[in-house]
Amino acid sequence: MSGALLALEGVERWHGAGTTRVRALGPVSLAIEEGELVAIMGPSGSGKSTLLALAGALDRPSAGRVRVEGHDLATLDERALAALRRRTIGYVFQDLNLLPGLTALENVALPLELDGMALDPAREEARRALERLKLGALAQRFPDDLSGGEQQRVAIARAFVGPRRLLLTDEPTGSLDSLAGELVLRELRAQCDAGRTAVLVTHDASHAAWADRVLYLCDGKLVDETRSGARTPLDGALR
Repeated sequence: MSGALLALEGVERWHGAGTTRVRALGPVSLAIEEGELVAIMGPSGSGKSTLLALAGALDRPSAGRVRVEGHDLATLDERALAALRRRTIGYVFQDLNLLPGLTALENVALPLELDGMALDPAREEARRALERLKLGALAQRFPDDLSGGEQQRVAIARAFVGPRRLLLTDEPTGSLDSLAGELVLRELRAQCDAGRTAVLVTHDASHAAWADRVLYLCDGKLVDETRSGARTPLDGALR
């Protein structure tokens, strides 16, 4: 598809071998264009997280091709894949993966610093990302001093920071109350309206309603797709 930032072409993922081999995903083909917010829904075990891991270069397909910005991920060595994950892909994990010995600000700034940005501008950009998610006052706290919802928003800020063009989010509002969840979804929608591309894995149809398209997975295969305008967010502010 013209303009596709992320494309999966006949992708399959199998685990195990022989009689114990299990299909986790596929075959799946899809293309997501620049500026799109695409939600992926489906029952537990349907392959949503597997698809996200393949799209984010965290796993390799057993068959088929994954392309990001036109690059076939199978042709990239480990150094190039690591650079892609730092510069192009922002990933929100279900288990967050915050470093406990770093403050919220340091966690968010870390990808920028690893990519060579000087300390002060990296920290300033991280601070702005935290402020967009109403966490500016908590920038110097360590993860263990934050609530579960606050930790989740720090992880989201880390994914959003910098020039990354592809945002992959796995249940990003799972630990958040309704107001904080709306804040995150509004920010995700704004990022796509500004030209970024995002994939949102969710079980919640009201969250999927923010997306341009909703894809449905079942038993590792895409079984349906719907299109919708992004939901008009309710007025509200996080307290």
